Amino acid sequence: MKKVAVFGGSLSKKSINKQLATFAGEQLQNTNFEVLDLNDYPLPIFSVDLEQEEEYPESAQKFNDKLDTFDGFIVSLSEHNGIYTAAFKNLIDWVSRKNLKIFREKPVLLMATSPGAKGGASVLNFAEKSFPILGADIITTFSLSKFYDNFKEGEIVDESYLNELKSAVNKFEKSL
Repeated sequence: MKKVAVFGGSLSKKSINKQLATFAGEQLQNTNFEVLDLNDYPLPIFSVDLEQEEEYPESAQKFNDKLDTFDGFIVSLSEHNGIYTAAFKNLIDWVSRKNLKIFREKPVLLMATSPGAKGGASVLNFAEKSFPILGADIITTFSLSKFYDNFKEGEIVDESYLNELKSAVNKFEKSL
């Protein structure tokens, strides 16, 4: 059976993006999923000097090795000032030093959510342009606005958003 990684691009222990990504994983019909938590991969801030002075961090290697085990990825990105969180960008910086194609040319369902009306639209737009450089085969995207109004008790409560997400997950799953 196929297996996908599901994660939110945030270190927040209550990450709304991790909640959304997990919910999307739960919508898969014939595919297993594993939720990854960026907190399990602590890393120093990337710098070329640090890279030259020390070995490749064990957490970066662990995450990089983990990515090899999946057939696809469901990623929901938090937005800080219109782009990825510093923690997610730092992870990309470290992991890409060993393999620029961190998404292994595999299918990606790219998502974002936020408490506001735009639902992480800026980071989603930014990622749509930058993820293919990182080896992402972006199958489709999904944005959930006003997270706290539209997501309650572990699920999307707005029927139109729920149907849109299920359609996105179905399209993604068919691409695996």
